[in-house]
Amino acid sequence: MTEEPYRWLEAVANRREYVRDQLRGGSPAFAASLPEGILLLGVGGGQTKVFELFDRQALAGLGHPADIERIRQAAIDAAHTEAFTRAPEDVSLRRLVSFGLSPQLKTNFEQIFTAPFLIELLLAELGTAPANDSLIRLHFDGGFRQQHGGVMVVASQSETEAAAQAWLSRETAGLTQRAAVAELFLQAWWLLVENKPFGEALPPEAERRAGWRAAVLEKDRVVEIGWLARAGTRTARYEAVDRAGLGL
Repeated sequence: MTEEPYRWLEAVANRREYVRDQLRGGSPAFAASLPEGILLLGVGGGQTKVFELFDRQALAGLGHPADIERIRQAAIDAAHTEAFTRAPEDVSLRRLVSFGLSPQLKTNFEQIFTAPFLIELLLAELGTAPANDSLIRLHFDGGFRQQHGGVMVVASQSETEAAAQAWLSRETAGLTQRAAVAELFLQAWWLLVENKPFGEALPPEAERRAGWRAAVLEKDRVVEIGWLARAGTRTARYEAVDRAGLGL
């Protein structure tokens, strides 16, 4: 009997390694708070990577398409329940994650006789100003962190994810145009999928620009862009943006 807790811990550790191995090589996604709204971008191979959730919320991520869809639907159901029992303006991304998605993912991950969710996600919520925007990084085991404004990256490897986020935070500082930020997102995407460094050996800008375009073309990838507009008369602020519309 005394060995059972250790067996469970070992099983959970093996499960964590299994999920990370399955997610290795997944195509990363990005989000950034800008003066006029929140920009989300992902590069997929046919499966959608950027989604609308509710009036002011959106989601992007990587992993198994069926698992992403299950979590997306769970978030939508929770948002509609919250809107019905309270009010649409009371739907909060923090509440959706803290009391809905995170516990569900944690419970699923720790039940070692069920299949784990193969996902890594970021969620965004539009505020009245960039400093009030909410970006949440949600992991397959239910762990999450929240930040207000700035840039967020979701990738399969934590070390490269942190390097990409630090680089993008520096490069996007002061930028306000969606096209310029999207271009940097695509450069970061290429650096990540090609295992290029973000440090002193960072490829020159011309190589990065040419690199992501060639990779998208050669691998038959689709660039998906979502936009949560801060200004507007519609209750729902999300819209899909065409890559050509940004001159990319």
